[in-house]
Amino acid sequence: MRFTSTRGDAPPVTLSRAIRAGAAPDGGLYLPDRLPAADPAALDPALSLPDFAARFLAPFFAGDPLEPELGAICAGAFTFPLPIATLADGRRVLELFHGPTGAFKDFGARFLMECLERLGDPAHPLTVLAATSGDTGGAVGCAAEGRAAVRAVILYPKGRVSPFQEHQLTCWDEPVRAVEVAGDFDDCQRIAKAAFADVAMTERFNLTSANSISIGRLMPQMAYQAWAALRLFTETGTRPGFVIPTGNLGHGFAAVYARAMGAPLGPILLVTNENATLADWARSGSYTPRASIATIANAMDVGAPSNFERLIALAPELREVTVELVDDPAIKARIVADHADYLWCPHSAAAAEAYSRLDPATRAERPWAIAATAHPYKFADVIEPLIGKTIAAPPALAAILSRPSHKDRIPADLRALAALLAAASMVAV
Repeated sequence: MRFTSTRGDAPPVTLSRAIRAGAAPDGGLYLPDRLPAADPAALDPALSLPDFAARFLAPFFAGDPLEPELGAICAGAFTFPLPIATLADGRRVLELFHGPTGAFKDFGARFLMECLERLGDPAHPLTVLAATSGDTGGAVGCAAEGRAAVRAVILYPKGRVSPFQEHQLTCWDEPVRAVEVAGDFDDCQRIAKAAFADVAMTERFNLTSANSISIGRLMPQMAYQAWAALRLFTETGTRPGFVIPTGNLGHGFAAVYARAMGAPLGPILLVTNENATLADWARSGSYTPRASIATIANAMDVGAPSNFERLIALAPELREVTVELVDDPAIKARIVADHADYLWCPHSAAAAEAYSRLDPATRAERPWAIAATAHPYKFADVIEPLIGKTIAAPPALAAILSRPSHKDRIPADLRALAALLAAASMVAV
């Protein structure tokens, strides 16, 4: 398997090289040069998630130096449960928040770090540069802590993450550094992309990516969504619909790609907050990136979703999705309406609200899985005033609170980032 850029001006590379590079040198994003077909033997509902993932992702790793390591990579990444809850009214909830940082990003971050640890060298560690709008950075920091061949630098926007999210971004020990950027998520992402586009800077600091621009982040998301869809399909005999809150479009695209590979997913409903770029595209066919808007579902505050390049690279019949925009008042109303039966984080509440807007006949014709992407405790400052109750911290998140916090601060400027990396002695030796 070879991987090519969505922009078509970079040579094909191996999977290891695509993961190592993050983005392609022409600024595009890597995809396989042909659509992998899932081995029918991989679609065995009796398989555990790590075993299923290893079989489902095998085509991506074929012929790559990481191929013999795939089983160990999956075993090291998929170490926590992925339950599908059934609510009293019959709604299905795909609970993605049972990892160590309480968010679905734990799957992708751990899988990617397992790959990078094998691609790096303790004598010449890789520096993972990650821009985050909320949960990615915490998951990356947790997954990178204590690694020998990988370091992590996390860029996050000042004042645009919840208090708990900020603590979770800034509490990890070496080799992790959290950097507060005076700007929004798009500024963080712009700086990160500029760093990767600067060949001299990339080589000097041995940079690689942990954002969803990395194919190494998307593959585990494809695998667990395919596994969840297979479980529901086996149970009901009908391909389930998925309702997926999305910001940078990585999670949504992963579901689309898994379906294209042959996983038994039905319709895919992507859900955004008031950042309307995707909703406007779905309505008008015109894609117009714009500055992000701050909302209570802050991990979705993305005005220029990077993975749109990947989505439109697929044939039209493969990329079929619908998009629903859910604003802050509707998110709050859904949290209040459902809290006696189920407590949603703001992002998951957006998905639950979008599901409620489906035509009743559409809802009735198949099972639908609502992706619950983060534990509500992470957004207690938003949720508790709405419901008039205190949210208990699960053990993993309670443990995070006891850690000390430490961060660096820079303006939204590439030169400032370069100076920080140099001062932090992250120059490759």
